[in-house]
Amino acid sequence: MADFVDSTVKDIDVRLGELKQELARLEAARAALVGTRRGPGRPRGSANATRTTRRRSANGRRTRSRGRRGGATRANQALELVRGKPGITIPEIAKSMGIAPNYLYRVLPRLQQEGQIKRDGQGWVASSA
Repeated sequence: MADFVDSTVKDIDVRLGELKQELARLEAARAALVGTRRGPGRPRGSANATRTTRRRSANGRRTRSRGRRGGATRANQALELVRGKPGITIPEIAKSMGIAPNYLYRVLPRLQQEGQIKRDGQGWVASSA
């Protein structure tokens, strides 16, 4: 009888180990699908723009978090780099800014449509207009 109990407990422990591994894999897959990541590259529709957390301003008053920052700051930084170094490529701009290049593949064509920059071979230059 003791052998039966010992072997059954051992079998249960083995199965529990397998289930714990499967649970970890399923939780990781769910997190990837739901988009629980926070930070650069977060999926559309995340709660960042509607966040209502409170913080203290410089004068000590409580203020609401403003969510996304306006003003196309990254686009302005990229434009200044293009003006400073004509012919610069997107990977070079990304490295200078310390960001992933995929963001710039959306920003630079927008600046091109606005007439602020243009393509020059593989790189970008400021428009003369």
